[in-house]
Amino acid sequence: MALSESATLAMSQKSRELQAQGLDIINLSVGEPDFNTPEHIKNAAIKAINDNMTHYTPVPGYPELRKAVAARLKRDLNLDYDFSQIIVSAGGKHSLANVILCLINKGDEVIVPAPYWVSYVELVKLAEGVNVEVSAGIEQDFKITAEQLEKAITPKTKMLILNSPSNPTGSMYSREELESLAAVLRKHPNIIVLSDEIYEMIAYDQKHVSMAQIDGMKERVVLCNGLSKGYAMTGWRCGYIAAAPEIVKACNKLQGQFTSGICSITQAAAIAALTESDEPSRKMTEQFKQRRDMMLGLLAEIPGLKMTTPPGAFYIFPDVSAYLGKSFNGKKIANSNDLALYLLTEGHVATVAGSAFGIEGYIRLSYAASEDKLRKAVENMKVAFANLK
Repeated sequence: MALSESATLAMSQKSRELQAQGLDIINLSVGEPDFNTPEHIKNAAIKAINDNMTHYTPVPGYPELRKAVAARLKRDLNLDYDFSQIIVSAGGKHSLANVILCLINKGDEVIVPAPYWVSYVELVKLAEGVNVEVSAGIEQDFKITAEQLEKAITPKTKMLILNSPSNPTGSMYSREELESLAAVLRKHPNIIVLSDEIYEMIAYDQKHVSMAQIDGMKERVVLCNGLSKGYAMTGWRCGYIAAAPEIVKACNKLQGQFTSGICSITQAAAIAALTESDEPSRKMTEQFKQRRDMMLGLLAEIPGLKMTTPPGAFYIFPDVSAYLGKSFNGKKIANSNDLALYLLTEGHVATVAGSAFGIEGYIRLSYAASEDKLRKAVENMKVAFANLK
């Protein structure tokens, strides 16, 4: 089976290699907050260690943590889940892998709106499923329409993957847009919606809405989330799903054979994150919004770039097609991957090519970096773009 390497991780590795050579690389390719985990969460982990909370954990997670997840879903989304409908895994990616491996069989079709997060299509390949990519460019704010969804469905369709707020675009589906997709899905009751909501807490201009909140959809939605982005807990590895009992039971069985329960100390930290103050997360989101607005203003000074104003996550996904076909020192920039490599080697700014996310003519910029670094990065990019002829 030919699995592709994660393009985002590959670009991070290339950046580190150039940094090791002494180059000052500004890394805008990373999908993680540049903030440290809040103190009260770290203190809960330290206490767990001192209390010898160091033994094997239940496969689906401690009941206290699963109850905290259920309480949070009730508080924030008014969704009722029993804690038995929650399973905790080693990060959102692990949660997604569990669900896809449990639900997708050889030949099953999975509708994946593009641009998409890099691992979706690889996980479907791993399950021997068939990716059906539905492209949504900047002209439709990177969101598929009900008409596109209807056209993509066949008798083999088993799943639709939705990601809102989106990586790589920051776009968010409104309630009305989800209602229109749900109207199509109601005609096809066998299709499961895998709703990746990992950026839920990082939303600025509109309120996050889950497909599980749409009438009649909850039992068909696997809600996937985690603590990496909203709580600056990327290295702790804690994700979870909320789903119908039979799906959770299957994921529990699979996880029991692959990894068993996740780290006990991580779970103690996660309980504190979900049950104590969200103030650090709110402040982090406020800073991301300031950076987004600053970045959009600076990028607007580069001729030819086309952008939306993303209402969530911490990415900007500009259309760079105006620069494709241009050259530098006789070398042609044929596609977004060439452009990303050019910006890295000549501009010393690490980005990720749109092709990694299933759509050509774009690059992804993460603004999870200090304002000084972001200003310097855009200045470098402005020069690099201007040198393309």
